[in-house]
Amino acid sequence: MQNANQGKAANLDGDGLAIGIVQARFNAELTDKLAEACRAELAILGVPAKLVTHVTVPGALEVPVALKAMADSEDFDALIALGCIIRGETYHFELVANESGAGVTRVSLDHQIPIANAILTVENEAQAWARAEDKGRDAARVAVEMANLMDELA
Repeated sequence: MQNANQGKAANLDGDGLAIGIVQARFNAELTDKLAEACRAELAILGVPAKLVTHVTVPGALEVPVALKAMADSEDFDALIALGCIIRGETYHFELVANESGAGVTRVSLDHQIPIANAILTVENEAQAWARAEDKGRDAARVAVEMANLMDELA
């Protein structure tokens, strides 16, 4: 779409927003990099550190259930899913990627809460490292923008 980026600028003011982060520990060095970049960007956007709740779960398949518990609490303006799924030699990659993604979307739609999905699905570790920092920052920006949009639409 030509000129798709023109128009009203995104509201990236994070002041006063409560953000929940669920991080998968599988591929922890990579997901730690995602989380570090995400938290740093939230701070840049003005989200108070005291309003950021960060929990970890074993892997990507456990992310949706933790997101659901956070959404059930109604304490958050937006949520962020962090994880890294690297293709292996079996069908397991497709199963984990598809089911974790579907679970994240279901929680978001069922609870009408924005969830920035930064569960990386990559072919190899090099691709994951090339994306981790940018996708962590992107997740923070998406969460803040969508939290503000949902507030405007309410």
